[in-house]
Amino acid sequence: MVREGLFDDVDAALTWHPEAWAGMFSTRTLANIQAAWRFTGTAAHAANSPHLGRSALDAVTLMTTGSNFLNEHIIEKARVHYAITDTGGVSPNVVQAQAEVLYLIRAPEMADAEQIFARIEKIAQGAALMTETQVSCRFEKACSSYLPNRTLEAVMYQAVCHYGTPAWSDEERAFAAAIRATLSANDINNSLKNIAGTSGEEGKTFARRHRDTLLIDEVAPWAATDNVLAGSTDVGDVSWKAPVAQCFSPCFAVGTPLHSWQLVSQGRTSIAHKGMLLAGKVLAATAIRLFSDSALLEASQQELRQVLAERPYRCPIPAEVSPSVLR
Repeated sequence: MVREGLFDDVDAALTWHPEAWAGMFSTRTLANIQAAWRFTGTAAHAANSPHLGRSALDAVTLMTTGSNFLNEHIIEKARVHYAITDTGGVSPNVVQAQAEVLYLIRAPEMADAEQIFARIEKIAQGAALMTETQVSCRFEKACSSYLPNRTLEAVMYQAVCHYGTPAWSDEERAFAAAIRATLSANDINNSLKNIAGTSGEEGKTFARRHRDTLLIDEVAPWAATDNVLAGSTDVGDVSWKAPVAQCFSPCFAVGTPLHSWQLVSQGRTSIAHKGMLLAGKVLAATAIRLFSDSALLEASQQELRQVLAERPYRCPIPAEVSPSVLR
C-alpha cells in the first residue's frame, strides 16, 4: 500500500498494539524480509535407484544448514528464521522431487536485512548446485523498521494518562491468575523485560514493581528511547511516509508470551475488550488534538522531514511483487 502511494497524502497516522500494560510504543522495531525458496529435483526409488534421484529435500536441508552457520556472521541484533513448508511428501522410500522453505530475515535497518537476504540467496544457489536441483525464490513481503515520532508520542501519551487503565473485576483477575499459573518463570521475565525496554530507567522500575501483578492498573512511564523492539510491524513503512504514534493498551495478563495460546485465549475476554475500548478513546482524543491544533501536526511533520533529509525512504518491496495468496 505504501509502495502504491496510498499514504502519500496522509497527514499523520495513529494506531495501537495490545499488550499487558498501558503506555507508548516508543521503540524502533526490526525491518524484515520474507521469501520462500522452492527446489525442484528428480524423483526416484530411494532403494532401487537412488542414484537417479536428485533430492529437493536434501537441498532444503543443506540450505538451512548453511543459513544456520551464517548466523555467526551477521550483526548481533539480526535474526534469520525459517520454516520448512513442503518436505516433498510422506514416503521416505522416495527421493523427494519438490521441497520448499520459507525464511524471515530481520535486522534493525532494512539495508542490513537486504544484505543478509543476498547471502541467503547465495546459500540457496549453493544448495541447488550441490544437489543438482533447480531453485526459485518467491519474494513475499518486507517491512521497514518503525520510526517513532516523538512529537506525536507526547500528544498521545497525554491521552493515555488522561484515560488511565480499565477497572478490572474480580472475575477478570481470577481469569488472569489462571492464565498466570500456566506460565513459566522465563515467560514472565521476558514479558517484564519487554515492559522495561520501552521507557528507559523508569520503565525498569515500573517492570520490577509489577513482577507479581496480574493485570496492571497504572500507566507506564514514557521516555524516548533508542532501544529496538525484537519484533516487526507493517506500520513501519507508514511511519516513513507520515508521522505515526502508537500506544500499548492492556489486553492480557502480565507474563503472557506473544503469539501463544495463552494470549489467544484472552483475546475474546472482557479484559481484551476493555483494552481495545481504551485504545479507541486514546486514538480519538489524539486525533481531536491534531484537528484542533495545526501547529502540533506541523511540528510532527517537520520532525519526520528532518529524518528523511538524512535517511531517505525506499520501499523494500520490489515493483513486480504482488500480494501472494494466503496459504
